[in-house]
Amino acid sequence: MKQKRIHLNDVIYNAGTQSFEALVTIEGNGKARRYACAIEAPISTSFEDAAKGLKTQAMRQDRKGTGFYSQMRRHAPTLRAGRARFDPRTWLAQLGLMPNSDAA
Repeated sequence: MKQKRIHLNDVIYNAGTQSFEALVTIEGNGKARRYACAIEAPISTSFEDAAKGLKTQAMRQDRKGTGFYSQMRRHAPTLRAGRARFDPRTWLAQLGLMPNSDAA
């Protein structure tokens, strides 16, 4: 089993709810999932303890599959069939709308 990498982003203390909040990214198995996590703790809690609680909550949500998460998939552009370049002058000439065309 590969080790999962965990990143904490935008850790803040919300004084209204007296909790630490963060966007926690878990990378593993070729996927990156982002969980919005919050733990109730006093403002005097050390950052290390708050980070440990946020990581634990994110890992629990990831393992159980119970939490909402955001997942960005890598965009693989699809090849399109080549087509002729659009030339508006030629198109207008075919319609007979060019000023110097001989079309009726």
